[in-house]
Amino acid sequence: MTFTPINPMSTTPEPTANPDVLHAATPMPVSTPTRRHHEPYMRIQWIDDVTGATGYLVIDTMVQGMATGGTRMRAGCTVTEVEDLARGMSNKTAAFDLPIGGAKGGVDFDPKDPRAVDVLTRFYEAMRPYLDRHWVTAEDLGVPQSLVDTVFARLGMNQSYHAAIERSDDPVATTARVHAGLDVATPGGPLGDVIGGYGVAQACLAASKVRGWDIPDTTVAIQGVGTMGGGAAFYLHEAGMKVVALADAVGTLYDPAGLDVPTLLDSRNRFGEIDRAAVPAGVELLDRDVILHTDCDIVVPAAVSYAITEENCLGIKASIVVEAANAATTEDAELDLAARGVVVLPDFIANAGAVAWAWWLLLGYVGENYEDSFDRLRAQMEYKISTLLGEWTPSSGPLRWAADVSSTVRNPAPLYIP
Repeated sequence: MTFTPINPMSTTPEPTANPDVLHAATPMPVSTPTRRHHEPYMRIQWIDDVTGATGYLVIDTMVQGMATGGTRMRAGCTVTEVEDLARGMSNKTAAFDLPIGGAKGGVDFDPKDPRAVDVLTRFYEAMRPYLDRHWVTAEDLGVPQSLVDTVFARLGMNQSYHAAIERSDDPVATTARVHAGLDVATPGGPLGDVIGGYGVAQACLAASKVRGWDIPDTTVAIQGVGTMGGGAAFYLHEAGMKVVALADAVGTLYDPAGLDVPTLLDSRNRFGEIDRAAVPAGVELLDRDVILHTDCDIVVPAAVSYAITEENCLGIKASIVVEAANAATTEDAELDLAARGVVVLPDFIANAGAVAWAWWLLLGYVGENYEDSFDRLRAQMEYKISTLLGEWTPSSGPLRWAADVSSTVRNPAPLYIP
């Protein structure tokens, strides 16, 4: 195993063995699209001595000694991608007034490879000093929460919020509260699995309200039917919005009259792929890439980062893009879309429901009543989206510019976890 800070050209001192002493360093040159505003607090690169897989931890901001952000796994994951996502996490925590900073983990490895669980285990083992004291992680692309929890159990940590739980006044009680909250049954599934998608749905509904659209006449296409995309599809369908297209890794399902979302979601396998045998007659089976160009009011990229690019954004017919995936739209694409009058609701607002709710749960603001969690998140989304979108004009540039809080001086309340 190789475990090194990424600073090949920097004169900044190396991080010491003490995980409380963290340093920024020079970025590794890669080609992934990025929005670079500042140097992150810390980057670490890890190389698996068994498979050769490369993993990264980027802490963008450290607030009160803590940062939060999920772990993703995909073939081709880069440090710059992880850095971009960590920066987005800083924006999320600031936008929702959470008393922690932003971070992200990423592993360059195929999550479908049978060795993936062991690779993730070794990555987390290497990151143990940070997971013990500084980094609260959770699911992300290619890494479901159930896998995160399995690996944490292997390593003797009972939950992926471990670092925060260890800071609480009563770790046993906090652990019990977290587990109870995550497992609460909702109409769409366990609360911990659906809360992020519920937040995305509320962002879509809030944007529709600002535009004055009737919900039953509003159409939406969703790229991705995993935790985030599937949850958004379920709650938009439940609210009466017409989900006309869904895409998974296999292709796009399209019906202008609206899809039977619950039936399709119930047929998914563990990789988030819909069983084509469950698709009703009359639903068109199209190439997966056409989803972004569906003729609809709202398009929701909920699968991979950088899905909407300068090359494909001209084909977008929707007037609203809601980023359910992290960094779903490149900077050039956002500029082009804004010039055409298409608004992009940025990820650090639209898909921040999961991280906001997780910390509300840790801080004791919500508990086992899922309606309390839904009400709190819905109110937050309605306020933020209505305020931002109600004042937006295409001439002012991408909505991200108005929403970006990365340069805000933060003075959060002291971190207290009951």
